[in-house]
Amino acid sequence: METLGVAQAALLVGGGFVAGIVNTLAGGGSLLTVPLLVLLGLPGTLANGTNRVGIVFQCCVAMWHFRSRGLLDLREVLPVFLPVALGSVLGATLIARVADTTFERAFGVVMLCLLVPLLRGNPARKPSQPTRHGRTLTTLLYFGIGLYAGAFQAGVGVPLLFALLYAGNDLLRANALKVAVIALATGVAVPVFVVAGQVAWAPALLLAAGFSAGGALGARLAIESGERLVRPFLLVAIVALSAHMLGLF
Repeated sequence: METLGVAQAALLVGGGFVAGIVNTLAGGGSLLTVPLLVLLGLPGTLANGTNRVGIVFQCCVAMWHFRSRGLLDLREVLPVFLPVALGSVLGATLIARVADTTFERAFGVVMLCLLVPLLRGNPARKPSQPTRHGRTLTTLLYFGIGLYAGAFQAGVGVPLLFALLYAGNDLLRANALKVAVIALATGVAVPVFVVAGQVAWAPALLLAAGFSAGGALGARLAIESGERLVRPFLLVAIVALSAHMLGLF
């Protein structure tokens, strides 16, 4: 990639800023930033690795804001992270044996189905002592989301947020847990991309600056406005991600 000009640098920071807000409030910001990197001349594999550097920065900044307001207990992260990480490894292995389009179309339909409980109200279950069946089902949900993350990654925050809602978290705490899990999962993956030479550091750091600022603003907006802001963002993110998976754009 040639040296970045001022306009290209501004585009990366601005794109990262918007994506950081979207990722923190719902998910799917990478559907903007990965194509942006490709548009600026990076091959797809290099764009994928480069983008993940910014995601780590964004999630860490948002985590700090959520934790400082008492919305994130790091002890709750590990039970979510482990099945997501395991599914991610398997998803990355299996994707070569499954047609990308088949997987994406099926996942797009599933995402549209998530609109029903969201439109009816908060899908979070009433707080109660979790049953063995409930714990097993939520663990399987996390594992399935990990499969998707390993195969595609972009937009993984949307189904992860829904699974956390199903597990009984309110929308704000689910958001906080979501960014923490993604920070860990992506942070583990970034060194792999670095070793493979699939990170372009100049655009990665510019994008990270925008992602970080967007993550900070997104966290503040979520904390101050609560569900009345997060829910519409989540609905829009689900529709956009489903349309992308179904090949509509």
